[in-house]
Amino acid sequence: MKQKTVYQCTNCAFQPPKWVGCCPSYQEWNSISSTVAQVVSKQSQAAVLTMAPLSSFTAQTTARMRTGLEEWDRVLGGGIMPGSFLILTGDPGIGKSTLLLQIADRISQQARVFYFSSEESLEQVTLRAQRIGCRDSAVLFSDTAQLESLITTVTQEKPDLVIIDSIQNCYAAQIQTVPGSIAQLRETAFHLMRLAKENNIAIIASGHITKEGEIAGPKMLEHMVDGVFYLQGEDRWQTRVLRSVKNRFGAINEIGFFQMEENGMVEVPNINQSLINSISDTPGSVLISSLEGSRPLLIELQALTVPSKFGMPQRVVTGMDPKRIVLMAAILEKYLQIRLSDHDIFFKVSGNLKIKESGADLGIALALLSSYFQQPLPSKSIALGEVYLTGQIKPINLINLHINEAQKFGIGKIFVSSQQKIEHATANILRLNHVYELVNLFSEN
Repeated sequence: MKQKTVYQCTNCAFQPPKWVGCCPSYQEWNSISSTVAQVVSKQSQAAVLTMAPLSSFTAQTTARMRTGLEEWDRVLGGGIMPGSFLILTGDPGIGKSTLLLQIADRISQQARVFYFSSEESLEQVTLRAQRIGCRDSAVLFSDTAQLESLITTVTQEKPDLVIIDSIQNCYAAQIQTVPGSIAQLRETAFHLMRLAKENNIAIIASGHITKEGEIAGPKMLEHMVDGVFYLQGEDRWQTRVLRSVKNRFGAINEIGFFQMEENGMVEVPNINQSLINSISDTPGSVLISSLEGSRPLLIELQALTVPSKFGMPQRVVTGMDPKRIVLMAAILEKYLQIRLSDHDIFFKVSGNLKIKESGADLGIALALLSSYFQQPLPSKSIALGEVYLTGQIKPINLINLHINEAQKFGIGKIFVSSQQKIEHATANILRLNHVYELVNLFSEN
């Protein structure tokens, strides 16, 4: 079978006849990569496929492989699904290899696990295993990076779980480019995906990220795999956040918390307690609840408003879309006649978390007013509501889930919409209809 070099744009799949610096279709520079393709002769005949309806297939319920690390198992949707192909990515030194080694050690107690270390030597892996206490693990190791050798070994030995650290360092010998290139990643991901599906073997590969914080490689890499998980650092709590971005076998946006310690990753099952203990009742501080996957997180919002000394007031926001803060400030100025447009606004979501849901609107408004009037909200209180452009305060979804979590930690006062339906709440519920009523909360103090 003959081979030929094919040039293709990594962004739009355009194939020019030869290499060019800029893709004529996508207008992107340095996006053309080369790969070696097999040329099939016209005389070759493709096999006739046998088609069948779905009713003729039997869907078997396969037990997931649980690690015993509840934070990991919950983020994955209940454990590792056999036959799945997953990517774990994150910043350098964040703890990906440590977490994967711990997972391999725990799974090896119930199944066969192969660990391919393409980045580190086996001596380096041994030192890490000694540090985290799994030196005598039943995991089988290899430091090969060649894709063909890896696939042959896995196909013959049929382990239950394969861990590859990392996919950027694996290479296919038939591709005449360096490991980590677009062509290599595309070829490696495709063959690993087929290896997992055809042999019902779970594969977890670690991956690098770009300077923008996204997984390195072509976008099609994320489409190929069954799950993409990010391990991120969290400065305030000194923890690691495991976040599900894509998961065909579980919920997306699910998060888990770990603490990096000398003996490896240690679970933090009750992260809300850590946050509650660090909250201070000061002006500009408001507590809200944000649903991450199936877990409500109690998050502190911090606002600071000061009269502007420049022609253009500043808007410095972290952890949230700055336009949402500007929008809430405009609503308060419209209906409460408070000149926030003349103030610099600094806003922060504690814990280095990102909030997107509209249920934080009421908390944003209260944080801005609390800083403006320099009056704190009542101790042990939480705000749960959406604010419309008309100034009306509207209900949020799954309110009972948020309230139940708040009550576990002694939250005694809850600010909600007057239209919110609540079941079995023992806390003091303060119902609000319009932002007009928010001023009364501070005039009473």
